[in-house]
This record gives sequence, C-alpha cells and structure tokens, in this order.
Amino acid sequence: MSKGTGSPGLGSVGSGALTATSMLLVSGVAALIGVVIAREFGRTDETDGFLAAYGVFVVIVIAAQAIRLTVLPQLARARVERRLAGELAGFAVALGIFAVPLLLVTALGAGQLADLLTGGGSEIAQDTCADALRWVVPAAVAQLFAALAASGLAALDDYGTAALGYTVGSVAGLGLILLRVEPDGIIAVGWGMALNGTIAAAIPLAGLAYRAAHAQMPRAAIRPSGPPLQERLAVFAVGSTLPLAQQLLYVVCIPFAARLGTGEPTSFVFAYLAAASLVAITAGSLGIVTSAPLARSGLDKTETVRHVVATSWLSLAVAGAAAGMFALAGGDIVETVLGDAFGGDVGADLGQLVVALSPWIIASIGIAVTFPLAFVAGRTRGLPWIALAALALQVPLAWAGSELLDLDGLALSMGITTLAILGTLLRELDAFRDAIRQLAVAALVVAGLVVVAFLPPSLVLGSIGSALVGALVYVALLALLRPRGLVAGWRYLRALS
Repeated sequence: MSKGTGSPGLGSVGSGALTATSMLLVSGVAALIGVVIAREFGRTDETDGFLAAYGVFVVIVIAAQAIRLTVLPQLARARVERRLAGELAGFAVALGIFAVPLLLVTALGAGQLADLLTGGGSEIAQDTCADALRWVVPAAVAQLFAALAASGLAALDDYGTAALGYTVGSVAGLGLILLRVEPDGIIAVGWGMALNGTIAAAIPLAGLAYRAAHAQMPRAAIRPSGPPLQERLAVFAVGSTLPLAQQLLYVVCIPFAARLGTGEPTSFVFAYLAAASLVAITAGSLGIVTSAPLARSGLDKTETVRHVVATSWLSLAVAGAAAGMFALAGGDIVETVLGDAFGGDVGADLGQLVVALSPWIIASIGIAVTFPLAFVAGRTRGLPWIALAALALQVPLAWAGSELLDLDGLALSMGITTLAILGTLLRELDAFRDAIRQLAVAALVVAGLVVVAFLPPSLVLGSIGSALVGALVYVALLALLRPRGLVAGWRYLRALS
C-alpha cells in the first residue's frame, strides 16, 4: 500500500484488520441465514431451490471482494494525483457494463437459469430458485458497488464508513428475514439479502458524496477519466476470475448433488459454508492483513515461500482442531445448530462431509494467503487462464466423484481441483517446489497431532465428550511440542506487523 493510505492511528495492519472484519461480517450473515433456512424449512425441494440461487449470490459477492482488493492500489495512486473522483467514476461505468446485462439476464431468464442450477430438479425447486434469483442477484450487484465505494473510501484513509455500511446492512437484512420468514416463507430471505445489499452500498456512497461536498468538488471532476474502458474491465477480470472460479467449483457441484436426491444439495451447501467460513476466519483475514506490509517491503522468491508457509501454519493449526471435532461430533454439532431436520444420520453425514472437505480447506488456506501476493509481485497475467483451466477440470471430476462416492466424492473433487489451483499459483510466483513441500509437511504434522489428540478419547467417551477432550489435548500438544513451523509462523507475523 502506498504511503498515505493507512487509517490514521491504526497502521496498515490495523486498517487491514478493520477491512477484514467487515468482509467477515458478510460470511457471518451468510452462516446465520443458513441456520434460519435450516431451522424453518429443513431439507426439502424448496431449500434445494433457494440454496441453488444462493450459490449465485455467493459467487458474485466473492467477485465484489476481489474487485475491492484489486482496484484499491489504482485508487490510492489516483488520490495522490488528485483525480480520485474521475477514477472512481471510470470504474463505476465499467462495473455497470457487467452489472446491467447480469440483471437483464436474471429478469428475463430466471426460469432457464433455475432449471440449470437445480439440475432439472422438481418443479418446486425450480420455481423457488427462479423467484429467489430475482432478489438475490440484485442484492449481489449492490454488493459489487458497495465494494467499489469501500475502496474509494479506503483511498481516502476511511475504513470505518464501509464497515458501518456492512454492519448496518447485515443487521437490517437479518432483522427483516427474522420478521417475515414465518408469514411469507423462504422468499423473505431474498428480501433481507436485497435490503442488506442496498444499505451496504448506500452508506459508503453517501460517505463519498459527503466528502465530495465538503471538499466543494466541481461536478466536472466526477467525469470518468484515466485508462480506457477495456483496461478497467481487464482489471476486474484479472482480479476476480480466480476467486470466482473457486466459488464456481462449488456451484458446478450443485446440479450433481441434486441428482443424488432431495435434500442432498442442501446438505452439500451447509457443509461447504462451514468449511468456507473456517477458511475465511483464518487464512482469509490473514491474507488481507499482511498484504499491505508486504507491498511496502517487496517480495522475492524466498520471502514468498516464507510468507505462504508461515501464514498457512497458523491457519492449519486452527483448521485441524475444527476437523477433529467435526469428525467425532459432527452430527451433534449439526443438529444443535441447524435443528431436528439435520439430526441422526443426516447430521452425521453432513459432519463427515465437512471432514471430506479437508483437502479443499487445506488448499483454500494456501490460496487465500498466496493470491494477494500475485498482486504484490505483479504476477497476475496468468490468473484468468488458471481459473478457466480449474473450471474445465472440475466438471469431469465432479461427475466422477458423485458417481463413485456421492457427496463425499463431490467434496474430494473440489479438493483436487483446488490443490491444482494452489500449485499453479505458486508456480506463477516461482515458489512451487519449496512451498508445496513445506505445506505438505505442515499438513501432515497437523494431521498427526489431530489423530493423536482425538483418537484415544473417541474410544472411551461419547461424541461430544471425546470432541471436547480431544480439543483440549490438541491444544496441550501444540503448547508442549511447539512445532517448529508454527513457532516460526507466529514470529514471522509478529515481525511483519
């Protein structure tokens, strides 16, 4: 981050942490919405249809957060050169070029999209999906503009206004859902998401307007300026294609899950949300917070490997505890959080599905801390091709996985494709061999500690008791053995901040 873009009094890490917190609010609300859907509607054709549409929302929101990360350096430079308003206007026009056709396709072709997303499922699933798309896609488009406005404010040293927008939008949207979901049904969730997006965009846009008025900015300054439209679209494409592809891997799996029976897509979505939240809370936030210090200090091959491995170590240590607890008490955890419809074998299967997503979690942690480095190092040209190759690989893998191992096979197929993305991304940064070797060692050490900590209690205690005792033993082992990689990772991040 260039000089002058950190929030006063916070420093670069503090500003990054504030930004990460606002992004995590979106994930938190997504999880709460999932809980509301599960408790109110269980596992039905209706939930299958809505969650298929919800997958589209998640994909677009991921693109929004990627755009937020991508455009900030250009906006920061534009602020120094006193042309920030024109730069923001140019990006807004480019975003509109993408958003308007998306809205039109959704409005005119919601039925056809629903048929595709539900895998030709039941009429109830298709109708629910079509109705939901008409609300969740505009909600997601609003999040795109919220992200752009947030980047504009960040270039002005203001991280708090956008965080306020996300917070108020999240609370208001969730409140509307809770108020209307019982009398109006599952479509109320779409209404709440639309309200959330509207507020999340309106508050930072109002903040920008206030700053412009306070500075007595002439209207002419708001005219688009800077690079031509095609270059701005290219910035969006390069910055968002890989995060989009990661989410589309999951969307690709939804139709295959639908073919396995009613309720299976719902179980797959909830397992994915649990795994994705774990990645976001650990590696996602660390990747954001550490990108600014690295941008200032520079990055070579050795530093790239050190950063990826050190940051991943801390995230893997947390993920290991979660995987162990889900392996032993996943069914009880799922039933407690999601309700009676997810009890018994359904909850146990969903808990094991989270465990089956472990390879995906490991690879996603690596990607979350590696992806920002591509922008720090200026190695972004190959990102769209990596994304396209990943999607092409996922389709046959998802088909084979669902045929051989049902939902577990879909989870493993995502893990294989995501590992391929990580390997290719590290190769782009000239860090493949050393980073992959050290990441493999870290994953094996954590897996070994999980087995040692959780297996003995599982032989003598019940599910909840063994999970709690295993977690305590796991933490004790980490404190006692102090794995070299974990200690080095902690020291590295403290020095970096």
